[in-house]
Amino acid sequence: MTRTLDRRTLNRAALERQLLLERSRMPALDAVERLVAIQAQETNMPYIGLWTRLEGFRRDDLTGLLYDRSAVRSSILRGTQHMASAADYLWVRPLVEESLLRGRQAAFGGVTRGWDLDALAAEARGLLAGRTLTRPQLGRALAERWPDRDPQALGWSAQALVSVVHPPPSGTWNTGGATPFALAEEWIGRPLAKESPDRLIRRYLAAFGPASVKDFQMWSGMRRMDAAFEELRPSLQTFRDEGGAELFDLPGMPLPDAGVPAPVRFLPAFDNLILAYADRSRMMTDEQRKAVCVGALTKPTLLVDGRVHGVWALRHDRKAARAELTVELLAPLAEEEPVREEAARLLAFAADGADHALRFTR
Repeated sequence: MTRTLDRRTLNRAALERQLLLERSRMPALDAVERLVAIQAQETNMPYIGLWTRLEGFRRDDLTGLLYDRSAVRSSILRGTQHMASAADYLWVRPLVEESLLRGRQAAFGGVTRGWDLDALAAEARGLLAGRTLTRPQLGRALAERWPDRDPQALGWSAQALVSVVHPPPSGTWNTGGATPFALAEEWIGRPLAKESPDRLIRRYLAAFGPASVKDFQMWSGMRRMDAAFEELRPSLQTFRDEGGAELFDLPGMPLPDAGVPAPVRFLPAFDNLILAYADRSRMMTDEQRKAVCVGALTKPTLLVDGRVHGVWALRHDRKAARAELTVELLAPLAEEEPVREEAARLLAFAADGADHALRFTR
C-alpha cells in the first residue's frame, strides 16, 4: 500500500532538505546547488536566504561567487531572477526557455506582433558580443536598427530570447540600478548544454520532495510534465498526501519524524520554500497564503514550529545608523523569546553597525 504522509511530516521533510531544521556548515556554492537556484528578485534576499540556512555565512561568501563566476544571476525558473551555480545554469536555462518565452509573449506579444524574433535575437547577440550593456542600453541600441519599435519591448524581448546573465556588482548586497546583460556563454566560458527534464526533476525532489507533478510545474514554470514523471516512475518512490494527491520522491531520501523540533527562522521575500509547491498547505493555511502571496509579491516570512507564523519587513536607515525589524504576526506567539533571539541575529547580519529595534504588530 502507498504510504500517506501528513502535513507535518511533509513540513519536516521540506525543512530538512532546505537546511532549515539546522544550519549547515556546507560552503555557499554547495548550498546554492543543493537548493538548485535561489530566488533573487530583490537584491539582498539571496543573502538572507543563505544566512538563515548556513552557519557562519558572510555576505562576501556569495558576492565572491558572483565575481569569480562560480555563480550567476539570471532569469531562470518561472522566468524570474535567480542565482544559480554557473555549472547548473548552463543546463537549466535551456530547459526553462519555453516558460521565458511565454512570459515575453504575455507581456509584449501584442506590441511585438509581426516582429522577426530570430533576427532580433541575432542582433542582440551581436551587440552583446564581448561587452556588457544594461537593458535600457541594449533596448536603445536595438532601436537604432528598428527605430519604429519600442526600446523597452526590444530590451525585455532580448532578455527572453538570448541566454544572458547579469554580472556583478548588479544584484550584490545593497546594489541596485539598471540590469546589465552579458552573454551567458561568454561570461561563464562554457557552452549551454541540452538535458532531459529528468535531471531537473531529480534535483527538485532532492531539494523539495516529496512533491507532486503540479508542485514541480509551479516551481519550474514548465508545463505538461506528467509524461516525464511517468518515465521516471520506476526509479522513484511514491506517496499520497492527506488529500489523496500522488507525491514523488527519490528513493532513500530522509523523512524526518513529524515530532522533530523546528527552530524559528526568518525567510526572505520570494524564498524557494514558499514558492516551491502548488499546494502550500505543508507551510501555511489558505488564509495565511493570502497574507503572504499578494499579487506578484511574496512577502518575507517568519517560521515558527516550521510553519508560516508572520511576515516581516526591515527598514535600515544607513545614514542615521538605525534599523527596525517589524514582524506582523498572523497568529499569537506561544513563546516570544525565541523569535526575539532570531530577530536579533537577523538584525546583526543585515544591519550591522546600526541601532536595532524589533516591533510586533497584528
